[in-house]
Amino acid sequence: MLSQTIQDALNKQIKVEGDSSQIYLAMASWAEIQGFEGISTFMFAQSEEERLHMLKLVKYINQRGGQAKISGTVEPVLDLTSYKVLFKQLLEHEIKVSESINDLVGIALDERDYATHNFLQWYVAEQIEEEANARYILDKINLIGDDKGGLYLFDNEMKNFTSPVTAPK
Repeated sequence: MLSQTIQDALNKQIKVEGDSSQIYLAMASWAEIQGFEGISTFMFAQSEEERLHMLKLVKYINQRGGQAKISGTVEPVLDLTSYKVLFKQLLEHEIKVSESINDLVGIALDERDYATHNFLQWYVAEQIEEEANARYILDKINLIGDDKGGLYLFDNEMKNFTSPVTAPK
């Protein structure tokens, strides 16, 4: 059985993951309209992945005798001036999600809920991967600079992006 403190914290994380899915969806839509087929493909996939992270939390709460709460998401507020700015925001967002997961791990330890602590280790590893991917992509973008040919190749490569770091699934 989950304590109320743990249940509330996990439900808060459900919202974080749902909002993350919406943020990636907004980024995907912008990229698609701009003609960045590869970037939009990547962002649509990321949006779906965040939704699956949310569902994993929902299932966990319900299986542990709690009640998952599905709340509304917020409309993403993004700076959509360039693909580089978009990926900078992606990294900043993933850092915030990592902080939220770390806070949740701390609560699980404070509550001596070792099952939840164990469950959350997947999210910790996932966030390491997400931040590493964002940094890797930003490094590639910085290498491109203003080269239009490089941008074309980068966008094409993003269609089949493969993480340089792999978290356990």
